[in-house]
Amino acid sequence: MHRLVGGILVATIIVHVAGLWITSPPDVIDALLFRSPTPFSVWGVLAMWAIFGAAGLAAFRKSLGLSPRNWRRVHTALITVAVASSVFHAMLIEGTMEIISKFGLCVLVVGATAKTVADRRVWKN
Repeated sequence: MHRLVGGILVATIIVHVAGLWITSPPDVIDALLFRSPTPFSVWGVLAMWAIFGAAGLAAFRKSLGLSPRNWRRVHTALITVAVASSVFHAMLIEGTMEIISKFGLCVLVVGATAKTVADRRVWKN
């Protein structure tokens, strides 16, 4: 289930960026080069690359030769960056959702991530 959801997340990001590319290629280029005037784009790009990094790490887990503990730590760090960046990205965008529901969804995502990391005890030996 974890792999399936991760794969769907990566595919959704690709569709999102492709849709943005169709509507405004210059804006996508500016965002990817970190020169966009909109503050939310930086957080979106950071989240995207963190998700891609975590997915790449998962896809090449065996060939990278990392110990399971180190692999888990890097994977968790990347996902934590992705969640935090996604929350900033979402909260800075105006007009997509009203603030209360957007804030509520962000709190749920941060809470679920924090609980998962705490339950897995990733940082302990």
